Amino acid sequence: MLKSMTGYGRSKLQFDGKEYIIEIKSVNHRYVDINVKTPRNISYIEDKIKKMVLNSVGRGKIDVYINCTNIGNSSEKVYINKNLASEYIKQLQEIALENNLNTNINITDIINFPDILVTNNFIDEETLWNEFEPKICEALEQFDNMKIEEGKKLCTDVLSRIDIIDKNLLIISHESTGLVEKYIVKLEARIKEILKDNSIIDQNRLAQEAVIFSDKSSIEEEITRLNSHINQFKQMINESSAKGKQIDFLVQEMNREINTIASKANCLEITKMVIAIKTELENIREQIQNIE
Repeated sequence: MLKSMTGYGRSKLQFDGKEYIIEIKSVNHRYVDINVKTPRNISYIEDKIKKMVLNSVGRGKIDVYINCTNIGNSSEKVYINKNLASEYIKQLQEIALENNLNTNINITDIINFPDILVTNNFIDEETLWNEFEPKICEALEQFDNMKIEEGKKLCTDVLSRIDIIDKNLLIISHESTGLVEKYIVKLEARIKEILKDNSIIDQNRLAQEAVIFSDKSSIEEEITRLNSHINQFKQMINESSAKGKQIDFLVQEMNREINTIASKANCLEITKMVIAIKTELENIREQIQNIE
């Protein structure tokens, strides 16, 4: 079963007067790259989220976003750090006196200084995680289902292309069986044309040339290996633990074999089939880049 690296999942949590929206998105990547962004006051659960995501993916660039909105009464309270505020005022007054400046200080000026307003927004980690964990699971389930659906489409496409390759390879196999005989006929006709008389052609020499040509142009091994790769490809595609990297490597090996066939086969029909196969392999290779 193929899984796409592209997916999206979403869930919603309402807790302590806040609504949290959890989104998981992913795109293609050679390796696993997980990035988690949460509101600052709950950042301590980021590692747990990352571990959950890591257990669900093989590779890809995954972004997890958690956004927070106030929707009602919350247990949060806001306090003024009076000691720090007094210290700010004292220092400002001293600077004003030293430089003959106006010593009038507004409360709005003080509030804007760092750490003046303090909230008791820290929530016990275990309590918070008990609320978040099932919602993370819900978003991951949606995320995984989307990747599976996309994987099914990829699977249908690449298997249809493999069938085309299989048919073209059958034509190549059929055409290759008569290559030596055709070569002998052409070689004999060419020799007669060059000699331009009725000289007897040395059949032993002709046989030697046929053997040399047969050895150089034989593509039986390549066809056998390519057929084997095709069967492996179909098997890997249907496995429950299909791996994009392994399939990508197999496609490279298939491409290597068809390139060897192209270099050996001295036949226009085979060349046409080779081009058709290379086109489908390139399309498959591009699709495989989307597979987890």
